[in-house]
Amino acid sequence: MTSTDASPRNAAKGAGFGARYALMLIALLWSAQLLSVVGLLAGNAQAQVAIHFHTTQVAWFMLATNLVGTFIAPFVVKFASMYGKKRVMVIITVLGLIGDLIAALAPNYTLLLIGRGMAGFYAAIAALVYAIARDVFPPRLVGPASGLISGGIGLVALGGPFLSGWLIDNHGFRGVLWFLTAATALSLVLLLVFVPESPVREERTRIDWLGGLLLGGGLASITYGIGKGAEWGWTSGTTFAFIGGGIVAVVAFVVVERVIAHPLFDLSMLARRQVWTVFLATALIAGTVYSAGTINQLLGLLPKIPTISDGLGFSATKAAWIGAPASVLLVATALAAGVLARRVDARLLLGTGAALALLGYVLQSQFHHTASQLLAVGIVPAVGIGLIVAVVPILVIEAVSPQEQVLANGMQGMMQGIVLTMLTQLIFVTMAQDGKVLKGTQFYLDAGFTNGFWLAAGFAGAGLLAVLLIPKGKSLEETEVGQAAV
Repeated sequence: MTSTDASPRNAAKGAGFGARYALMLIALLWSAQLLSVVGLLAGNAQAQVAIHFHTTQVAWFMLATNLVGTFIAPFVVKFASMYGKKRVMVIITVLGLIGDLIAALAPNYTLLLIGRGMAGFYAAIAALVYAIARDVFPPRLVGPASGLISGGIGLVALGGPFLSGWLIDNHGFRGVLWFLTAATALSLVLLLVFVPESPVREERTRIDWLGGLLLGGGLASITYGIGKGAEWGWTSGTTFAFIGGGIVAVVAFVVVERVIAHPLFDLSMLARRQVWTVFLATALIAGTVYSAGTINQLLGLLPKIPTISDGLGFSATKAAWIGAPASVLLVATALAAGVLARRVDARLLLGTGAALALLGYVLQSQFHHTASQLLAVGIVPAVGIGLIVAVVPILVIEAVSPQEQVLANGMQGMMQGIVLTMLTQLIFVTMAQDGKVLKGTQFYLDAGFTNGFWLAAGFAGAGLLAVLLIPKGKSLEETEVGQAAV
C-alpha cells in the first residue's frame, strides 16, 4: 500500500520535462514575460506617441495600464482561487487582447488610453502563472520551471531592445502596438492548447466587493499619487490627497476584512512571520532591481550635451549589444537557481542576489562612463538579478499552502508593484536634482546618475536586511507542490 501511494510522486521525480511539460512551460513563460515585453516596447514607443498625438500627457500611456492592473488585481486573484486559475487567465487575456486592438486602431489619444487601460486587465497574470505552475508540474520540476519562467526576463532584456529598435525604426509606434496585439493573441492560444486547469480551489463564497474596491482603489490612488508626485510636487496638497486617501482606503480595507463573513483576502496569513517577512523582503529586492533598469536606460540613450546632459548617446542597438552578455548570464543564473533551490536554502539564494545587486549598483555609481565599463560592471548585478527573479516565486511557494498560493502571489505582486512605482519616481526625482531642462525635456548630469545608483544600492541593502528576518521554513523539497501531476 505504501508503494502504491508513493509511486506517482516517484514516477514524477524520475521524469524530465518531456514534450508535454516543455510546451506547458513555454506557454506559461510567454504569458508571464509578455508583461516585461509590454513594459519595454511601450516605454520605448512613448516619444513617438507624444509627437504623433501632440500630447503633454504621454505618461498616461503607461500609467493607464498600471492603474487598471493594480485596481483589478484583488478581484482577479480571488476569482482564480474559486473558479480556476486557467479559466481566469484566459478571461483576462481576452480582455487584454481587446484593449490591445483598441489601442492599435485608435484614431485619437483618448481612445488610445482606453485601449491601454483595458490592456491592464492582463497585468495580474504573473501571479496566476506562478500559482498554476505549482499545481500542474511534477514536484521535481516546480523549482526549475519557476526559475525558467522568472529567468525569461533575461530573454526579454536580451532580445527586447533589438526588437523594439526594429519595430520603431521601421513601423513606428503602430508597429509596436500591433506586435503587442499579436503577442497577446499568441498567449491566448498557448494557454488554451497547452495549459491544463488546476484542481486546487478554495470554497466558493460571496465576493467581498467593498473590500476589493477599497483595496484596489486605495492601491491605485497611492500608485497614481506617487506617479504624479514629481509633476505636482511631493509636498503639494494634491499629492498628499491621493497618497493619503489611498492609505486611508487600505486601512479601511483591513477593518472591513476583519468583520466581514467572507473576506477578499485572509489577512490572518499576514500574521504569520513566515509570510510577511517573505513578502517584505521579496517586494523590496525585486522592486529595486526592476526599478534600477531605468537609470541604465536613460544613461545609455540620452545624448551627450555639454553642461546639460551626461548621457552616453548610444543607439538602441548599441545599448542592446552592451547589455547582451549580462542578459545571457541572467538567464543562466535563473535556471541554475531554480535547480539549486531544491538543495540550498532559498533565503541564502535571495540574500546572495540582493548582495550582488547592492555591489553592482555601487560599482555602477563609480564606473558608468564608457561602454566597456558598463559591460564589465553590469555582469555583477545581472547574476544577482538572475538569483532574485528565480527565487522570489519559490520563497512564496515555500511560505504558503497550495490553497493560499494565488492569493499570496497577488499580494506579493501588489507590494512589489508599489515598491517599484515608488522607487522609480524617487530615482527620477533624485537624478533631476542634478539635471537640466532643455526645450521641455529633462536631462541629467553625471552626479544625477551617480546618486540614482546609490539610491538603488540603498534599497537593495534594505532588502538584504529584510532577508535576515525570514525564519527557516519548509524547503521546496518538503513543500506540497505538483498536485495535478501527482
